[in-house]
Amino acid sequence: MIGIGAGDPDQLTLQAVKAMRDTDVFFLLDKGEAKADLTRLRRDMLETHLADRAYRVVEARDPDRDRSAGGSAYSPAVGDWRSARADIYERMIAEELGEGETGAFLVWGDPALYDSTLGILEEVRERGTVAFDYDVVPGVSSVSALVARHRTGLNRVARPVQITTGRRLAEEGFPEGVDDVVVMLDAHQRFRAFAGEDVDIYWGAYIGTPDEILVSGPVAEAAPRIERLRAEARERKGWIMDTYLLRRAPGER
Repeated sequence: MIGIGAGDPDQLTLQAVKAMRDTDVFFLLDKGEAKADLTRLRRDMLETHLADRAYRVVEARDPDRDRSAGGSAYSPAVGDWRSARADIYERMIAEELGEGETGAFLVWGDPALYDSTLGILEEVRERGTVAFDYDVVPGVSSVSALVARHRTGLNRVARPVQITTGRRLAEEGFPEGVDDVVVMLDAHQRFRAFAGEDVDIYWGAYIGTPDEILVSGPVAEAAPRIERLRAEARERKGWIMDTYLLRRAPGER
């Protein structure tokens, strides 16, 4: 499992490149024409760093997920989707990886942060139908890339930071004692709820790619611009990957 960064080919670490050069078969999931950019970026990385050696690319169609499921149905829907992915991974490893060969999944950002590949591979191993071992190569996460592009820190002196989802932010707000919150997987722009408070936002979409968009400032001022840019980008590309840091003034509770 190789973390390949948030999108910028220059974010590949030396360890990631070495692991790629030691790989015989790369497994890619095709997410359809709307997200063809994601597959193309992966292939560009391979062509750049493995031009002098032979390798194979095995693609499979990514199963659809029920994104309409909410409330108590959300976790079961995600579980079903992950199991469907596990079926595909299991088949690819069993059928496409020869004895003594090394296969790899190129994972956006860092495999340990809000990515399902680790859990899915463990599910495949627990089934016991195909035997394999694996290593994890860390990558530059979208969180690290976001704060670097905004030239700010992830946390403040002697203060904690929390990484959460848009769903949890909507349910719980700022965690107790935390004034710096990174929000991922927010399709509904939950940051708008803080427009009446002394909260700044550092937002980014397509971080590290030629389509990168960055906006920062007080939520009350930045939210309308983010909503407009996000809607335009999604309409133009058919998909969007974004994340943001919310920073509350100390004592604003």
